[in-house]
Amino acid sequence: MTSRTRRVVARSTLPLVLGLVDGLLNALTLAAASLVGSGAPVSPSLAFRVGLVALTTAAFAVFVADYADRRSYLIRASRQLNLTRRGQLATTRLGRLALARSAMATVIACTASFTGATVPLLIGSAVPSLSWIVVVLAVVALTALGAALGHLFAGSPVRWAAVLGCGGVAVTWIGVWLHIA
Repeated sequence: MTSRTRRVVARSTLPLVLGLVDGLLNALTLAAASLVGSGAPVSPSLAFRVGLVALTTAAFAVFVADYADRRSYLIRASRQLNLTRRGQLATTRLGRLALARSAMATVIACTASFTGATVPLLIGSAVPSLSWIVVVLAVVALTALGAALGHLFAGSPVRWAAVLGCGGVAVTWIGVWLHIA
């Protein structure tokens, strides 16, 4: 792996993980009632609508947060360099680079969020008699993601898996209780 590829992967970790978790939790929350049989059955239409909601919220949240974070670094650097105008670095090529990188992070998060929300629901819509399988798939996906993150970040894969899996179960329970869909 080249050093450029490593940098891109390192910059993509936050939006990728955030997008996947956001998408899976959106699917569990917004469709939980239909998944346990007390709401409308899961359909491809519901899967895409939930995916679009996840994509939209991820786009807005990730872009605003990421761009604000990048701009704050430039403002701080301007102050530390004793530049005369506040935010002077933010109006340079560095500011445009921050905008471009925030846009890329947003695309990654949106794609991951849409995928995380849509795929389990589409599988559930393909097997309508087993719509509860979506809950199992989403919680297993969160658990596997937790184990991978634990391993990747030199933590306890079991602990990470347990926390993300329990979070998925809790969000499903909240979704059933709120009965949104």
